[in-house]
Formats: sequence, structure tokens, C-alpha cells
Amino acid sequence: MDPETERKNRLALFTLEKACDGVVWHGPDARFTQANPAACDLFGYSREEMLRLSVQDIHSGSTRESFSKAWEEVKEAGALQFEEELITKDGRKLPVEVRLNFIEFEGSEYVCSFIRDVTERKKIEQERECAFNEIKRLRSQLELENEYLQEEVEGLRSFGNIIGKSPALQTILRQIEMVAETDACVLIYGESGTGKELIAHEIHKRSPRSQRPMIRVNCASIPRDLYESEFFGHVRGAFTGAVKDRTGRFELADGGALFLDEIGEIPLDLQSKLLRVLQEGTFERLGDEKTRKVDVRIITATNRDLKQEIEKGRFREDLYYRLNVFPIDAPPLRKRKDDIPLLANYFLELSAKKLNKPKPRITQKDAIQLKNYDWPGNIRELQNVLERAVITSQSDKLRLSFPKISAAKQEQNREELGVPSSFPNKLLTYQEMKSFERDNLLAALKSTQGKIFGPGGAAELLDMPPTTLTSKIKRMGFKKTYL
Repeated sequence: MDPETERKNRLALFTLEKACDGVVWHGPDARFTQANPAACDLFGYSREEMLRLSVQDIHSGSTRESFSKAWEEVKEAGALQFEEELITKDGRKLPVEVRLNFIEFEGSEYVCSFIRDVTERKKIEQERECAFNEIKRLRSQLELENEYLQEEVEGLRSFGNIIGKSPALQTILRQIEMVAETDACVLIYGESGTGKELIAHEIHKRSPRSQRPMIRVNCASIPRDLYESEFFGHVRGAFTGAVKDRTGRFELADGGALFLDEIGEIPLDLQSKLLRVLQEGTFERLGDEKTRKVDVRIITATNRDLKQEIEKGRFREDLYYRLNVFPIDAPPLRKRKDDIPLLANYFLELSAKKLNKPKPRITQKDAIQLKNYDWPGNIRELQNVLERAVITSQSDKLRLSFPKISAAKQEQNREELGVPSSFPNKLLTYQEMKSFERDNLLAALKSTQGKIFGPGGAAELLDMPPTTLTSKIKRMGFKKTYL
């Protein structure tokens, strides 16, 4: 061998000896014939130990059959590259990138393997994958939150804020202020349409959890076989139709609040699972064995008498006491008469804007009519009546339409308006009619303290042009004594 070739061979061997990647050689019997220092350091063996090993000693998945197959593949291809986990002397699994090169030298066949430790790269990839999965999870959660919150926002837009100044409402506001800063369970009682959800939203808005969403569940609208999935979520394949994982409302409300409306509708056999989450803060998705932990404030509402439900065996007593830490009674609208004009004005503005129509004006007569109706549908019915009035009213004149009122309520309305109670009960003579008209005008003037023109005037109350009323007053000879 000429000196130049010998020098190049020594340079090649020196380079392999100093290489950062591990380099090993083996023949068709899988036994190592040479290993550079980097390979020895990589696997934790001395060179002498390394040369007593075979491929199967560092690759637990390699058998004689699989090795023979791999040998033929690299022999045919000339080179192969792949990633694998190899075993070190102390039993650790080492992620590596391997490049196999088939070599024929002086009549013998070898495979020279270049082995690179990719532990750090795998760690970075795993961190990236975890970050990606977390972003994906958060995005999915935000999409679900957005879907739920869009429903909530639409509901709130149509319902408005807590409005009024009645003593009953002031009591509610004081209770909200007391309990909002705590994490206590709140149970809101009240008829349908009394604004129980608004009370729940106001509690959450003033709480330390306000930066996280309050998720609403209408327990009365969930099919019985979907309760568990709705509350706790499910994994793919948990039941027919479960084509992907789904986050439940409890998990979605983590860090925030969960408003369970119509809590009395939850089936008895599912109440124990709800109680467990309230007590322990843990649950499992349907079809999943993994236990998840949540931190959720619970606010519930019902229009049922839960104590009666307990007596009838339809509601768990222990769940009732867990939920009823701080009860709030939402009063019906008929017990908040002073709030009706304020609410009416608010809903008129809301409806006029929504329907792109002029806002009708509420007169004193309208206010009396609104206050004298029983409102069995409460605030929700008031909103509907006023929205209908905006549609049917001409210009700024409000046209109210109520369901038929009882005779007793009609009599109360007459008294409010100063109408003699005997009038509708008999036919009147011409002279009696003139006397009644005089008494009716006088009652209107007294109720407005003599004001005829403008909002709240007698003409408005009587639904009469002011000029007509002025003429009648002159014709009847009324003096200032009517004040």
C-alpha cells in the first residue's frame, strides 16, 4: 500500500474514532466487530465489553429471523435509515437515529451503523406535541365555551338586566351581595319567568370567578339517557353515536360556575353521581376510566318545592342540603308592582330597537293597566306583551293586549281609574250618563292634580284630545275647586 493511501486510511480511522456519533460494525452473524468510543459511551460499555455483544443485546426487539430479514434489506438497498429505541448497559431505553451502510471489504460483508442520540430532540418534539395537544384542547374548549356563551348572550339580550326598586328586589340584591364573594352553593327558588337565571348571572358577575364562564344547563331539556354525557362528557365509542370525545359541562365550567336550572328534573338514579362531584370534585367521562378533577361553583334553580319532592321520594335529601346552603327566593312579578313601569320602559326600548320601530310612550293609564294585571307568566310574559304592543301600536301610542281579566280584577281597575262601580251593572238614563261623564272627568282631573296637557295629564289618562277635554270642562262649568 502506497504511503498516501495508508495516510488516508489512518485519517478515516482517526475520524471515526473522534466522531460524535456512535459507529459500530457487525457481520452477518450480528456480532460487533468494531466500535468507536462514542458508541461505547452511548451504551455505557467498554470497548472490550462492546465487542463481546451482538445486535440482539442492544435491540430487544431483534430476533435471528428479523435480523436476517434486515440484513437482506440493507444488502439490497445499500443503506437504510430509521429511528429506534436501543437498550443501554443500565437498561435504559435510548431513542436513536440509525443509518445502516452495507460494505464489502476484502471478500467479507459488513454493516457499518452510524448511531445518533436523539433524546433531546425527542424531548423537544414531545414538549411540542404536548403543547400542540394542549392548544388543541384549549381551542376545542374555547369553541365549546363560545357555543354555550353565545346561547347565554342571546338569552341575556332578550331578557335584560336586573331592573327595579321594589323592596322585594332590594332584598334579592342584598342577598346577592352577601353570597357573591363566597363559593357557597346557591339555590334560587321561583316561578317560571321570574328571572332566576339573571340572579345566577349577577352572583357570578360579582364573584372572584367572574373571569371564567358560567355554564348553564337546563336540566328539564336533557333526554334521560344523555344526562351523564351532558354533565360529565364521554369518550369516543362510549355509546352508539359517540364518534368523538366530548367535554361535559362540569369540565367546561372548571374554574368558573355551573348553573343547573330546573334542578328538580334530574332523575333520582343520577342524583348520587351529581352529589359525588359536589362533594369530591371528581368524575369520569362516560366510557373512560380516568378520574378527572374540577373546581366548580354550583348555582341551582327550581320552580318546584324540593321538600315535597323529598317526601315523595323523587329528590335526595342529602343532595338537597348540599345545594341549599344559601337559598334565594325570586319573587313573582305580582309582588313587584312598583317595578313594572321600569321594566316596561326597558322592554319597550329593547323591542323597538330589535324590531326597528318607534318606541311607544307609556301613559299613566298604561301603567295602571300593567300594574293591575296578574302576570302569571311573570317577567317573561311582560316582555312578550310589550313586544307585541310595539308591533301593533301606531306611532307613539301604546296598544296593550292582555288575556281576559277576572271580574274582581276589572273592579279593581275601575277603582284605580275612579270609575263608579255601579256603571257596568245597569243601563243608564241620559241624565245619569251626563252625571257619570261629569264624575269621570272630575276623577281624572283630581288624579292628575288638574293637569290636562302632556304626559300624565287628564287628556292622556282619558285617551281624549286635550282640546276636547278643555271644551268639556268649560261646558260643564268646572272651577278650580276640583283640585
